[in-house]
Amino acid sequence: MVQATKSDAATDGREGVSRGVNTPDNEGGGVGFDQFVAERLDRLLKYATAVTCDKHVAQDIVQNVLIRAQKKWDRIGAMDAPYLYVKRMVTNDYLSWRHRRSAREVAVERSELAKHVPSTADPADAHAEREAMRARIAVLPRKQRAALVMRFYEDCSDVEIAQVLGCTESTVRSQLSRALQTLRAHELARSTTLGVHS
Repeated sequence: MVQATKSDAATDGREGVSRGVNTPDNEGGGVGFDQFVAERLDRLLKYATAVTCDKHVAQDIVQNVLIRAQKKWDRIGAMDAPYLYVKRMVTNDYLSWRHRRSAREVAVERSELAKHVPSTADPADAHAEREAMRARIAVLPRKQRAALVMRFYEDCSDVEIAQVLGCTESTVRSQLSRALQTLRAHELARSTTLGVHS
């Protein structure tokens, strides 16, 4: 098993994420960079789009991460879980993104998040639900949004989320709890407002 060295961690702000998780994303090491991109690019873009609520920012982040990852692929590709490591790079770039648009601008954009949600009988209903979900998630702090997307969009465990976010499992549970509490509060406020105006 190959893990990030201290110098690499200092450069990227990341540590190895390959310990102790036995999941489909924790595939054996040795995969080539071109093969990794062919197999994982679409998933990385979907994940980045979900957490940023902006497909253009997501594309920029994933492209920047893959450029950096390619330069050190001998080490990353030999890890037990190169996908989790690269996803952590994407997450950290998202958390530190300085050129992202304001929350107000993001809130009025169409999100890619729910494109992959199964369609309902009425396309208009499906579109409205996608827009509502995008708006709800866009108000969350970045770490809470990332944790929520990984849990409910990618079906990640607390252990996996903790590795990607670089925190403890208890912190993950706290982030998820706060995110859900915020979403419930917004939904309650929305329902109350609708009730007042009905």
